[in-house]
Amino acid sequence: MAEIERLQGLAAVSSARARVLVLGSMPGAISLQQQQYYAHPRNSFWPIMANLAGFPADLAYSERLTALLDAGVAIWDVIGHCQRQGSLDTAIKNEQVNDFACFFSQHPKLQVIAFNGAKAAQSFTRHVLPLQIVPTEIALINLPSTSPAYAALSLQEKLKQWQQLKSFIY
Repeated sequence: MAEIERLQGLAAVSSARARVLVLGSMPGAISLQQQQYYAHPRNSFWPIMANLAGFPADLAYSERLTALLDAGVAIWDVIGHCQRQGSLDTAIKNEQVNDFACFFSQHPKLQVIAFNGAKAAQSFTRHVLPLQIVPTEIALINLPSTSPAYAALSLQEKLKQWQQLKSFIY
């Protein structure tokens, strides 16, 4: 049986003025291949964030990142390294989380961490919260996954729940 490939996630997209940190679990295969967050064409992350932060969803990737940073939003993943076949969170094995102590020290304006899906929240709760490094003033919000694999909610239903972030966005 072939060994499952060890994957490395993407670098954080952030600025020191970030007030919101959106955490996914681990980028899917298309995102890793393109080295772009939420690159799957049916992922609803960019339409939702465009709505919340007031920018066109069809901007070039680099312009979408700039728009997020301007809105005070950072994006990253809980898991920095793992093994996984395919893109499903349920296939993640041997996860190692990113360095959140360093991230928190470099982002003093952070007010909220939004988990993009249950796996991100679960991994953060299991691996990061026990370290007691999360500043107590940071709110934690569980949001429905924007992944096309999570089809229990429509885009509009997801957007309604993601509206919780609106008050934190510049």
